Amino acid sequence: MYYYRYDNAEVSCCYKYLMFTYNVIFWLAGVAIVAVAFWAWSEKGVLLDLTQVTRLRGLDPVWLLLLVGAVTFVLGFAGCVGALRENICLLKFFSGAIALIFLAELALAILAVVFQSQVRQWINDFFLANVKAYREDIDLQNLIDSLQRTNRCCGAQKPGDWDVNVYFSCNATHRSREKCGVPFSCCVDDPADSVVNTQCGYDVRKKHPAEWSDHIYVKGCIAALEDWLPANLYTLAVVFVVISLLQMVGIYLARSLVSDIQKVRFSY
Repeated sequence: MYYYRYDNAEVSCCYKYLMFTYNVIFWLAGVAIVAVAFWAWSEKGVLLDLTQVTRLRGLDPVWLLLLVGAVTFVLGFAGCVGALRENICLLKFFSGAIALIFLAELALAILAVVFQSQVRQWINDFFLANVKAYREDIDLQNLIDSLQRTNRCCGAQKPGDWDVNVYFSCNATHRSREKCGVPFSCCVDDPADSVVNTQCGYDVRKKHPAEWSDHIYVKGCIAALEDWLPANLYTLAVVFVVISLLQMVGIYLARSLVSDIQKVRFSY
């Protein structure tokens, strides 16, 4: 059997160490994200009682951190080792996984545009499920509070959505102090308050709905999101392009390195 012998049969140090540096950054980022996720779980006592993971009915933001951190760690590790050891399998795995992630992002973006009404309904149901679990997880609670305060909204479609939460429900059978209220993050900011009033939402839904706007935000967070998207479309497009370019650079470096390695091996 005869192989074609290339004149310059050597692996490019430029591609090799660029690939290594590119992936070291992602690998370290993955380690940091996973570490933060486990720290968050340790603060909540989840590591001492793992059954808490299955009891939460809403979204635990730590799961999102773990997923992103684990994927980043695995891909960064595969890219680093593949570049240093000139391992074609690891480099192909890395480039294939990045390409798959890119295609998944593109597909999700297209589906979100094509099926807008279904996506809107899914987001609404998802938000309500997490409103229901608001008091069950401190990270979820902080996430919803941050979302409502930043976007000046309350509930998924309206403040009345907080009726699905047992603590804020207007149900006459329970005696929660927060009954018929909303979280403090729904309250209209008062410039005179130097300290956040966490009780500002108490009993507010007992008032006439016409008076709610004097005390709380009456716009739902789904409507606030729909208003936010067109206003920030340029920023979102830039972020998508930057992420896509980073992924394309990773794929290009990996494929170029694979090509160089194959040339060297076939030259002997």
